[in-house]
Amino acid sequence: MKRRVFLTFPVCAALLLGFVLGHLRAPATARSRQPLYYSDPMHPAYKSDKPGIAPDCGMELVPVYADDLSKALTDNADSKKAAGVKIDSSKQQLYGIRVTSVEKSSGSKTVRVPGKVVADETRVFRVNVGTDGYIKSTDHDAIGDKVKKDQRLAVIYSPEFLTLVGGYLSANERTQAETNRDPSAVQNAASVQARADRLRNLGMSDSQIDELSKSRRIPEDVYVVSPVDGFVMSRNISAGQRFERFTEFYRIADLSHIWILAEVFGPDAQAFRPGTLANITVPDTGQTLRARVTNVLPEVDPATRTMRVRLEADNPGFVLRPDMFVNVELPVSLASGLTVPVDALLDSGLTKRVFVESGDGYFEPREVVTGWRANDRVQIVRGLKEGDKVVSAGTFLIDSESRVQVTGHTVGLAGGAPGSRTAAPNSN
Repeated sequence: MKRRVFLTFPVCAALLLGFVLGHLRAPATARSRQPLYYSDPMHPAYKSDKPGIAPDCGMELVPVYADDLSKALTDNADSKKAAGVKIDSSKQQLYGIRVTSVEKSSGSKTVRVPGKVVADETRVFRVNVGTDGYIKSTDHDAIGDKVKKDQRLAVIYSPEFLTLVGGYLSANERTQAETNRDPSAVQNAASVQARADRLRNLGMSDSQIDELSKSRRIPEDVYVVSPVDGFVMSRNISAGQRFERFTEFYRIADLSHIWILAEVFGPDAQAFRPGTLANITVPDTGQTLRARVTNVLPEVDPATRTMRVRLEADNPGFVLRPDMFVNVELPVSLASGLTVPVDALLDSGLTKRVFVESGDGYFEPREVVTGWRANDRVQIVRGLKEGDKVVSAGTFLIDSESRVQVTGHTVGLAGGAPGSRTAAPNSN
């Protein structure tokens, strides 16, 4: 009997000790699994300190525990730190992914901008006379007609011309009658020159003044002639019309040398420096001419935000005509810098990034700042260093794969632990 009691006592003591230890541990475990708050599974931004039903969707609120939240934050931080996507070698071959090393190189490009042909303003002549009168007749003076220097375009009548012509002829005759030894001959010659200048100022041509000196007769008419070989750009008179002094009769342009006004955006305007040679292409015929940049005009078009560049070019055969549109092409050399293939760049409009190979099948997206673009290369100003390997083919596929992996990781976090959505009483 005593032996049975002696054996039973240790067993009871062990059971009592286990009960006490279990009772002490239970509160600690319960406390460690106390939820921090309850969240709406459809709208995680909604939080409540008590279990219940979500007010918007009617679903049970899900408890959020400290250890789960810590793990989610840690995983999210690790994903941001890695900021990469893993693709095994078999998928890389399937996707056709290729990588290229970042290298330093220089380049050249051709800036192509539209241009408009205009007449050289220094070669545009406005024909008028400095007196009143009327138009007797006109000849071969239609707009667009090609005219020669001193070609007669109109015949006018003005009494003021007749008065000056008479004085000019009288002074000219006196000068010719006197000998070279006569001191007054110099004074008469100056008088002849002064009267000839007055005729020129009124609008009489040098050819008609020379004709007066030879014929020594007062003409009934005064001829309006072309001052240069060129084209009639405008005509404002007709036969029988009366005119006032300084009325513009014609506007004649010498088109053997023309201007081209090109519309250039700000980044490309730096390439158009005065003296730079450019190629001018006529779209209809494909004919190419050479032009020289003379000036970058200070105005900016308020509608297109472009600057106007003026070029000058010889115009053999009058291939280029005013108001004709042409293509202006300017080859530009680019400074050396780090470059990658254009296909390696992902441009969202707000950011630009590439995928950099980080080893073991991982590809890290990295934001970059770009510079010039030429042919199939783009300059990287900041974000990469020489020797980095970037994805040059299959970039969009890697981008899609990274989105899929990130989305799948996020869904796993949002789903919570299995069985965590237990029934909870409504909280009012």
